[in-house]
Formats: sequence, structure tokens, C-alpha cells
Amino acid sequence: MPYALLSDIHGNMQAFDAVLRELARFGVDDAVVLGDVAQGGDHPAAVLDRLAELGWPVILGNADHFLLEVPTDTNEEISAEQLERREWSLSQLEDRHLDQIRAFHPVYERDGLLAFHGSPRNFEDILFPETEDDSAWRIEGYDLLAGGHTHVQWTTRLGDAQYVNPGSVGLAVDRYDGRRQMPYAEFAIVIDGAVEFRHCEY
Repeated sequence: MPYALLSDIHGNMQAFDAVLRELARFGVDDAVVLGDVAQGGDHPAAVLDRLAELGWPVILGNADHFLLEVPTDTNEEISAEQLERREWSLSQLEDRHLDQIRAFHPVYERDGLLAFHGSPRNFEDILFPETEDDSAWRIEGYDLLAGGHTHVQWTTRLGDAQYVNPGSVGLAVDRYDGRRQMPYAEFAIVIDGAVEFRHCEY
């Protein structure tokens, strides 16, 4: 059965709704969500509620973890604006939403797929085409490795596995133009092991 790979919704319910409509149009009603679902956008609670209704497995991303606690050991600089946005997001959420986030998977496996946020080792790890040390992603025993985090839609081979990043649902960016936000939502569909990149306007 086909399923979708979604990542980095970042509280953008408008973009999430657009992707859900596209998936319904394609007849796809199953997905794995690669993390960073609520923090950053205007509708963190609505996104979490919709994910709870759908029952799809969700990976814990760094922005999800940020809502649970402010990290002291991170490779990303935390700005005052991010902390302010975090407080606003928390004001929109109930305890049940935080419990939902705590229940997210660190990694997720199914049918030859290993899904994670940054890498299987750490949700902050970054993989780009020019990354020299890709050892954290070279995991034996899987046909497909799926991660998000960078908001960049791309794929490569890592040993015997295909690595795929479906891009970002809520905050797609043009990596080569100062990470300018793009006016569409990105995702991928997996059909019989083959991955198809898609995007849609919202």
C-alpha cells in the first residue's frame, strides 16, 4: 500500500490541510510524519489535534522537543524571538498536547523503512549533498531511510539504502536563495519502494 512521508509542518495548518487534500486526491490515507509538527506556526494545537485524529506515527523533532524543554546542549543558536514564540505556542497548547509530543517516536521502523528527524542518532544532525561524514545515516538492514529537519527535498544512495528527505510541509525553503520561503508545501509518496516527490500550493 502507498504511504506518504511528511515532515516539518511547523504549526502551518493551511499547508497541512493542502497536503491532506492532495493525499486524498491520490487515494493515500497512510503516512509517516518525520517531526517538527507544531512549533513556529500559527496553529500548533490544530496540527496536533489533526495528527491525533489521523493516528499516523510521528517522529520527535528538535522543534517538538523544544516545546518540552529548552535545550542546554544544542548545535543551533536559540534566539530571544524563538523563546518568545515558544512561550506563545505553549499558551495555545493543553497538557494533553504535551503528552502527545512526549509519545512521539525517536525513530520508526516498518517494511524496510527507517524514519527519523535529523539522523537515526540525533534529531539535530544535518545531511546535505556535500556532507562529508555520512556515517550516522549508514544503517544496515533497511531499503529506505527517511529524514527531515533541513526543509530541503532531495534523495541519494547510502550504501544499499535510498535516503530521502521529503522537504517541509509548512516551511519549504529555497536552499540556494538564502533559505527563502517557498509558496508551497512539500511531501513525498512511497509506492512499492519507489519515492515520488510532490508539492502543492496552499
